[in-house]
Amino acid sequence: MKIHYISESNSVLNHFLGQIRNVNIQNDSMRFRRNIERIGEIMAYELSKILPYKNVDIQTPLGIKKTTEIDTDLVLCPILRAGLPLHNGFLNYFDHAENSFVSACRHHPNGDDEFEILVEYQAISDLNNKTVLLLDPMLATGQSIVAVHKKLIENASPTEIHIVVVIAAPEGIAHLEENLPQNCHLWVASLDEKLNEKNYIVPGLGDAGDLAYGSKL
Repeated sequence: MKIHYISESNSVLNHFLGQIRNVNIQNDSMRFRRNIERIGEIMAYELSKILPYKNVDIQTPLGIKKTTEIDTDLVLCPILRAGLPLHNGFLNYFDHAENSFVSACRHHPNGDDEFEILVEYQAISDLNNKTVLLLDPMLATGQSIVAVHKKLIENASPTEIHIVVVIAAPEGIAHLEENLPQNCHLWVASLDEKLNEKNYIVPGLGDAGDLAYGSKL
């Protein structure tokens, strides 16, 4: 699996990453969503650099301009619900893309820290011979992304799959490397230290879904 780390040099990306982590700013859910969206826009731009392109001639009012345009069918697939602001950022740049939606959540059947991943709601478009961008802000254990990836390829053969996360733990990256095909790409805005005993990312930012849309029962 090819891994792309995009916050290693200073840019406005690090400014937005700092704000989504800051407990003094997190209580503004609209600002949190907007910053995740901005991060999505930056990551979409970086990812766009390795997509296939084709040469085209554009008619302007004064002549013909040779340029390039994306030469693959894109499908954006956020993992609900936390992935929606990130999806908005990518959709701002790839406004011609198709969209699929899948939900995934941790289920604690025994009421303790042990959990399984439930993949329930899904509205998946035709992914055959297309480039799929799987979007989720947090890569903790990696189990949700592996479960959703399995669901996406059950009845389809995408040309390529790019997994996009804002914050990742080393344990989650290792899990993806063990369980996903080698031709997948992983895009990481920020690599954190570790998972804690409850499998949350440290230092992380908390629960991205709750911060964006409010706490759940």
